[in-house]
Amino acid sequence: MHSAKMGWCLRAIALLGLCLSTWAIAKEPPILLANVLGPNVDVTQYLVSEKYDGVRAIWDGKTLRYRSGRVVPAPTWFISKLPATPLDGELWLARRKFDELSGMVRKSTPVDAEWRRIAYMVFELPDAPGTFEQRSEKIAEIVAAAQWPQLRAVEQTRVANRAELKRRFDAIVAGGAEGLMLHLAAAPYVTGRSDVLLKLKPLLDTEAVVVRHLPGKGKYVGQMGALELKTKDGIVFRLGTGFTDTVRSNPPPVGSLVTYTYREITPSGKPRFASFVRLRDDP
Repeated sequence: MHSAKMGWCLRAIALLGLCLSTWAIAKEPPILLANVLGPNVDVTQYLVSEKYDGVRAIWDGKTLRYRSGRVVPAPTWFISKLPATPLDGELWLARRKFDELSGMVRKSTPVDAEWRRIAYMVFELPDAPGTFEQRSEKIAEIVAAAQWPQLRAVEQTRVANRAELKRRFDAIVAGGAEGLMLHLAAAPYVTGRSDVLLKLKPLLDTEAVVVRHLPGKGKYVGQMGALELKTKDGIVFRLGTGFTDTVRSNPPPVGSLVTYTYREITPSGKPRFASFVRLRDDP
């Protein structure tokens, strides 16, 4: 009896260790997240870059992970090309190619021909010293030393005023880009959501959790008609636009995190003119 109990305890301890190990592997790495550019921000103090519509990927010097903490199933040759220095950036294919990119990087068995089209756009050096301006210069040096076309430094430049920022924004959006990012030039490395990093897009966007699927009506009978979502502030609302037929037939599962766009927030806290974009950009 004593032996049986001992065996059960050892199995329980092993299982607990496995669970803890799995949790540690999938733990979300601390990263910097952007706020929305406000009207009173001095944009001359920021470095401006394109907002790449890709998949966030964090390299710790040994392992490439999604924002969720899960390991990116990249080919061995792709990983071997990355430097020992930790990096933060986006896996990117091209403008308006997010869905195609997402399909590529989510495959448990990577396809070499697909990964040879994917660039790693680097915009930050995790835990590195100095200002962001100094770190961006270091990124350029690291990328140049790698001599690998798929590893790219995100171009960071200044603007003289809001008018120049607006002209640049209009031009880049007209060309198919998602928008602009502004990173405070004098900022040390920080994580969490902060005004150190700001985004400028034609529409605002954020995330919410899927609470339930609402059945479709009319031409959508037999499909998902809308999603009931819950925001981080506890606001529950219905999202009924922006879905493709494929998404309506196979909607994001309950409990998953989805991204949606909106124009403004109503007095009751609900988003106005909300439209579905996609599942959050990491598995």
